[in-house]
Amino acid sequence: MKSHPTYQSRTRAGWPVLPLVLASVAMTGVPAGAAEAPVAPKAFIDGTGPGWRALGEKDFTNVNCAPDTWTWKGQVLYCTGKPTGVLRSKKKFTNFEFSCQWCHRKAGGNSGVFVWATDDSIEKLAKEGKPGLPHGIEVQVLDLGYAEQYRKRHKKPADWFTSHGDVFPVGRSKMKPFPPVSPNGSRSFPSKHLSKGANQWNHYYVRCISGEIRLWVNGEEVSGGTECAPRTGYLCLESEGAPVEFKELRIRELP
Repeated sequence: MKSHPTYQSRTRAGWPVLPLVLASVAMTGVPAGAAEAPVAPKAFIDGTGPGWRALGEKDFTNVNCAPDTWTWKGQVLYCTGKPTGVLRSKKKFTNFEFSCQWCHRKAGGNSGVFVWATDDSIEKLAKEGKPGLPHGIEVQVLDLGYAEQYRKRHKKPADWFTSHGDVFPVGRSKMKPFPPVSPNGSRSFPSKHLSKGANQWNHYYVRCISGEIRLWVNGEEVSGGTECAPRTGYLCLESEGAPVEFKELRIRELP
């Protein structure tokens, strides 16, 4: 971005410069030259570049959902939301970056991305074949309408979650959340509210390194945590009550 001269440097040639600056502000609302400065682009990691690879049907297996809960059509993954359960990666990951787009097809939809899901919890879900979720670190995928539905249903404030990228441990997993945190201190709340509503695509970039997780929502880092346990495990996609779609699932494994 083009830097602007200091007040001292602008007045060295004499006082006549000042009225010109003021006139420019009066006419345009911005200082002279400001309109010429280029807008700095946002950093955006879309899963392309050296080391990144696409994740598709061959990379995942059903854990405890119905046969028709998850359907692949090309590189788009469709989920009915019923029953509650997960699709897991066939491979376990430790240090990695993950990028995807997601879109809820119903207001108030609920879903999520699990990282470092544990062997024992996955095995238990698969063996019992009942609705449920694994132990691990969840990156929430929640539609904006969920909070209003929660308030109407439970007649109390929806203050313990957000719809903009909460990150939190599930089950026996542990994590020290980055601030701001939820009232009970377990969730990392997003520093900005950037998620889009139902029928609009959102982008997540998740970085998991040495027990630390960080989330970027639509191009900006918002939440995460450190001191995670475990720090290796499966990558899972969650089905929980409403139709949701995923696309452009990509991963880059790190040392």
